[in-house]
Amino acid sequence: MLEFRCFNPILIKYVPVLSRFLGITISMYWNDHLPPHYHARYGEYEIIIEIETGVVTGSFPKRSLRHVLEWHDQHQAELMTNWELCRQLEATIFIEPLE
Repeated sequence: MLEFRCFNPILIKYVPVLSRFLGITISMYWNDHLPPHYHARYGEYEIIIEIETGVVTGSFPKRSLRHVLEWHDQHQAELMTNWELCRQLEATIFIEPLE
């Protein structure tokens, strides 16, 4: 099921949250730099994951990293859709959390 977030230009300073699971927050920035990627946060940890390759930059607890990469594999197409939406400053689509 697709859930569209309401877009308001005034809210552009806020980071779109695409999903949350197991204490992990997945987000993208509006009109961010290439290559296509997203951010994952867990407590004080943050990583950047390239959508097409799965290359990870940053530091994350091993178990949480495994969860993010499993979720990534399940939702790569939806992540690319959201990347394009963010590049065009359009509303993002909520992605189902890891179960």
